[in-house]
Amino acid sequence: MSPPAMSQASVFQPSMLSPEASPQASPHHSPGSQRTYETGFLPAGWEVRSAPNGRPFFIDHITKTTTWEDPRLKIPVHIRKQSSIDPGDLGPLPPGWEERVHSDGRIFYIDHNTKTTQWEDPRLQNSAITGPAVPYSRDYKQKYDYFRKKLKKPADIPNRFEMKLRRNAVLEDSYRRILSVKRSDVLKARLWVEFEGEKGLDYGGVAREWFFLISKEMFNPYYGLFEYSATDNYTLQINPNSGLCNEDHLSYFKFIGRVAGMAVYHGKLLDAFFIRPFYKMMLQKSITLQDMESVDNEYFNSLKWILENDPTDLDLRFTIDEDLFGQTRQHALTPGGEDIIVTDRNKKEYIHLVMQWRFVNRILKQMTAFKEGFYELIPQDLIKIFDENELELLMCGLGDVDVNDWRENTKYKNGYSHNHPVILWFWKAVLLMDAEKRIRLLQFVTGTSRVPMNGFAELYGSNGPQLFTIELWSTPEKLPRAHTCFNRLDLPPYVSFEELREKLHIAIENTQGFDGVD
Repeated sequence: MSPPAMSQASVFQPSMLSPEASPQASPHHSPGSQRTYETGFLPAGWEVRSAPNGRPFFIDHITKTTTWEDPRLKIPVHIRKQSSIDPGDLGPLPPGWEERVHSDGRIFYIDHNTKTTQWEDPRLQNSAITGPAVPYSRDYKQKYDYFRKKLKKPADIPNRFEMKLRRNAVLEDSYRRILSVKRSDVLKARLWVEFEGEKGLDYGGVAREWFFLISKEMFNPYYGLFEYSATDNYTLQINPNSGLCNEDHLSYFKFIGRVAGMAVYHGKLLDAFFIRPFYKMMLQKSITLQDMESVDNEYFNSLKWILENDPTDLDLRFTIDEDLFGQTRQHALTPGGEDIIVTDRNKKEYIHLVMQWRFVNRILKQMTAFKEGFYELIPQDLIKIFDENELELLMCGLGDVDVNDWRENTKYKNGYSHNHPVILWFWKAVLLMDAEKRIRLLQFVTGTSRVPMNGFAELYGSNGPQLFTIELWSTPEKLPRAHTCFNRLDLPPYVSFEELREKLHIAIENTQGFDGVD
């Protein structure tokens, strides 16, 4: 018997509509429950309209599709606020530097302060442009190596676990396929993912793309299973009202737990970040007041004030207000809480109960289902060697791209070298990209938008560790092409920086699937 399908309101596919038709209003979403975000201008070709119930939806006139999902919300706020750099906006060279032209026509730079020369433009070596350095952790590396050695592959399972999916129904197809598996050890077999109508062979790249795509779907707040923790913080938390959005929500949380376990087991990364209490609950650790600070700083400061002062005169009770689809209702933190005043003597108990209500009690069933699925693949005692910060890195990797680290861990083939003009142009183009474009380039060449904890030195391909490689290929008329299974970029020998930058941009913006990639 196959797992139950998602309810119609949850699996609604706005991409099936014509661009002029608005999505039908979902009974599980009221205008009052929608958040307001600081997002800036819509991308080119997009338009926002309102459904009859007031809920905004978005039209992409380029692809002639509609969606509930705001296209500006696919990346964190701190990334959205950055923009690509125009080469003409770099300003003057630093003091003591000079730009000259080599006999072969290439530009190089002289640092008269240190009496050295280099090909790289020093204005592009600012940490604000290159991205934050990788926070290498030797302790984490030792734990990770131990963890991977202990994760043994069962001997009596098939050679591979196959999933044949429709790209426009990746969530529903994956849900049915993964929950149909009765023996969870089967999910530890080599993943083999095929998308309907695409001829790509899965040497690891398609599986990585699947984790990226399924993450976007599973954790999309519009499905009602997860929600953003705050309007200015793109970490996710379990939606305590998920059962009102999907009657099968607990089976979906078990499915999501299995997917998360598969990602960790197979060394892949989820394209999401969760609030710190989520990881602590996975590790069976207590939630403290300090955990509130990164989730809701204003609420944290209020509770901290209560802890440090006598709150008796505030006439607070052991109750808390809960918002449910625009309606506020009062919840007692303890039996008879509406009659218990918060005083200097009982304020610690009050804060403890608030924390339990906020992070534990309301989502206990959902978290239990998630952990059930996760621990089917990853032993609970083994995952406990990590703390909550390390667990986040294990599951989700790093969200920022350190270009210096990327460049230092890159190989070149077929005539390219680190100081070849085309390679210098390539890294200049990467440095001039905004953070979003760098992440999209990373996904284009590796199949994932996340960087391993200890940086690009630990990139994995189909056959184990595989550094990013740029290979000279074809002629300047061609676009760059990627082999995500091998972390390789085939880069034609373009004749100018402008041509390379334009064609790299086209390749990144217009890639989907693995047609033509071997």
